[in-house]
Amino acid sequence: MTFARFTVAYWCVLIAALLPFVCAGIAKSGMLRTTQRDGGYDNNNPRSWLARQTDWRARANAAQANTFEALPFFFAAVIIAHLLQAGQTRLDILALMFVVLRIGYIMMYVADLAKARSVIWALALLVNIGILFTGYR
Repeated sequence: MTFARFTVAYWCVLIAALLPFVCAGIAKSGMLRTTQRDGGYDNNNPRSWLARQTDWRARANAAQANTFEALPFFFAAVIIAHLLQAGQTRLDILALMFVVLRIGYIMMYVADLAKARSVIWALALLVNIGILFTGYR
C-alpha cells in the first residue's frame, strides 16, 4: 500500500481556504461583546449587519468575498498541477507565494491601499496561472 504525501501546496490550499474566515473575523472584531443596541454584531442577521458596516470593517468584508472568489481557481490549479506531476518544489513555492500575496492583498484592502491591493491581486492571479501551467509539458 502506498501513502500519498500531503504536500506544502496542499497545506497552502488549507490556509487559503481559511483566509475568508480571517477576513470575517477582522470585520467583526471588537463587536462581538458590544450590544446590538450599541451597534454590536448581530448573529441573527449577520449579512445585514455586515452590509451596514463602513470603513475598514466593510473593506474586510469585501476582502472576504474576493478571497472566496479566488479559491476555486487556486484549488483547481494546485490539483491540476499535482495531476500533471509538476515539479513539487516549484509547485510548493508558487503555492506559498499565492498565499503570501493573498495575505498581503487582505492587508492592503483593510488598510484602504487600493493601488497596492490591485497590484497584489494581479500578481496573485499571475502566480495562480503559473501554478496551473507548472505541470505543462
